[in-house]
Amino acid sequence: MSRRKRRKGTTRKVGAPPGTLIYTGEAQGHEVALEVFTYGPEACERQTLTRLEGPLAPPPGHVRWVNVNGVHDLPTLEALSASLGLHALTLEDIASVHQRPKFEAYDDYRYVVIRMIRLVDGTGVPTLDDEQLSIVIAGDTVVTLQERPGDVLDALRERLLLGKGRLRRMGADYLLYAILDLVVDHYFTVLEAFTSRLDELEPELMRSRQTTMHLELVHGIRQELAILRRAIWPTRDMLGSLLRSDDDAISPAVRTYLRDAHDHAMQVLETVELLRETAATLHERHLALVSVRMNEVMQVLTIIATIFIPLTFIVGVYGMNFEHMPELKWRWGYAGVWGGMVALALGMLVYFRRRRWL
Repeated sequence: MSRRKRRKGTTRKVGAPPGTLIYTGEAQGHEVALEVFTYGPEACERQTLTRLEGPLAPPPGHVRWVNVNGVHDLPTLEALSASLGLHALTLEDIASVHQRPKFEAYDDYRYVVIRMIRLVDGTGVPTLDDEQLSIVIAGDTVVTLQERPGDVLDALRERLLLGKGRLRRMGADYLLYAILDLVVDHYFTVLEAFTSRLDELEPELMRSRQTTMHLELVHGIRQELAILRRAIWPTRDMLGSLLRSDDDAISPAVRTYLRDAHDHAMQVLETVELLRETAATLHERHLALVSVRMNEVMQVLTIIATIFIPLTFIVGVYGMNFEHMPELKWRWGYAGVWGGMVALALGMLVYFRRRRWL
């Protein structure tokens, strides 16, 4: 999916009042789908719905996770807003799918935005799919909203269904952490693809003469890394805001885990910066290599031209056809001129070799 096309949707909101519910993403052809997990320490129930049915609050002692695939369906967003009491600005941010990662605290709920980045194509230039993941936590209910089916949360679903780890025994704030942690950890998978591609590209640049192709590859990698950096930088700040806030919705035990997620975000950001420097270095080295090769070619051509300058002078002198040129009457004049020119050329080659110009 083209990010350039998706960005054009933001122009639909120009001039609209604050809180206007307008979907700014690319048109989606799929029906909205809701995946509901209701779990407690002993069991986990999974449902698949096409619309919201009944209250979202789970039974006492349970946590409910509602995953909405399709924020383009505005009636579903309005129903969700009515059930959770979402502010109009929150609803607007959910439908405006170009938000920066952020954390906002309201009276009855908390709203978090993070960029969910997946690898679309790992051949040539690794291509990224950048999608907004909105998270609303209200009491024991957590709602995640995304544009289209497919995400990086399958491992979390498996842990819930199989009862692995501490997820079922913890509250909704731990589920929020688990979602954020999975999204951030998936950045490492994306970075591995870029690291591998840059490692492969370095020797190719040194031995290949296909200048345009490799310059395009390096430039494409730098563009994708810039997209990744724009997602990671505010993610680190968002996790820092969660840690620094005195919000009662985040328990002290979960803050410990959030510190780990924040550290992961810092590592990802440092790795992105390192890869950007590596890509820039490869670009500069490639340009320097092209310049060196060009200089080598120019050196050879210059030496050839230098050798032929005196030879051209000799040929020019004996091509003037003056009547009283003594060499024209010599029996061995022609052979002598050739011998002189060959000796001169060989002497210049020996001289250039001794000066290490060849």
